[in-house]
Amino acid sequence: MTAHVDITASQEHELHSLQQLLQTHLEQLLPAGQPSDQVRAAMRAGALAPGKRIRPLLLLLAARDMGSKASQQGILDLACAVEMVHAASLILDDIPCMDNAQMRRGRPTVHREFGESVAILAAIALLSRAFEVIAVAPGLAALQKSEAIAELSSAVGLQGLVQGQFQDLHQGAQSRSPEAIALTNELKTSVLFRATLQMAAIAAEATPAMRQKLSYFAQDLGQAFQLLDDLADGSKHTGKDINQDQGKSTLVQMLGSEGAERRLREHLRSADAHLACACHRGIATRQYMHALFNQQLAMFH
Repeated sequence: MTAHVDITASQEHELHSLQQLLQTHLEQLLPAGQPSDQVRAAMRAGALAPGKRIRPLLLLLAARDMGSKASQQGILDLACAVEMVHAASLILDDIPCMDNAQMRRGRPTVHREFGESVAILAAIALLSRAFEVIAVAPGLAALQKSEAIAELSSAVGLQGLVQGQFQDLHQGAQSRSPEAIALTNELKTSVLFRATLQMAAIAAEATPAMRQKLSYFAQDLGQAFQLLDDLADGSKHTGKDINQDQGKSTLVQMLGSEGAERRLREHLRSADAHLACACHRGIATRQYMHALFNQQLAMFH
């Protein structure tokens, strides 16, 4: 982003506390079943595996920064619904007919542990559960719930994750322009960030101008995250399969590592400017994003 920003020990402690709160709430929303209930176990394996919880954390922090007066329970439900959708997308991306990944978050992928059929059913069940959680979330008005469901369902479908994965599978090995690659990256990554931030804005009853700035922020943020993911493709420290992008047309392959990192930082500067306008009442979201990217980019130097 525009400058190196450190977070204090107390802020780091608060982020850790929020991660623990999210983990506890996810476990409550996805209770364990009988040992024979393989689908439920696969759902929990996909959603509860240790992770950064970036999207739900962003939702919680942005809602607070925008002055949301909605109940904490309701906002937590929105945040966990986003994480369920993200987890479902990862399960589907990993299965053999898609990316055929073997590792995720340092563990065997869900289809390796439970079988491909169970993994697919678990992903569908997570998607269904996510929308159910929003529909019954306490402390949110009916219109807020319906708008949140509309945002999240749009991000999953042909305007978002489904189309992004299709393009990645069927066009990724072809020679593509930077603009075509960026479009795939937007669908794969930016769109779910956009839904996350729009759901925070809905909970905070944000103005249309603030929501537009958040949309711009999410677009740049998603591009930066996809570039970060592509830069880390050969690393053994991501908890995922290495060299998954081999043979694919990516911006890293096209621009080289240094060029891709320059573009990543350009997206971060733009994202920072949009976020500063949208969340002018607080800076927790901006501090979190600065710290997250500074930590990740330090791995490449």
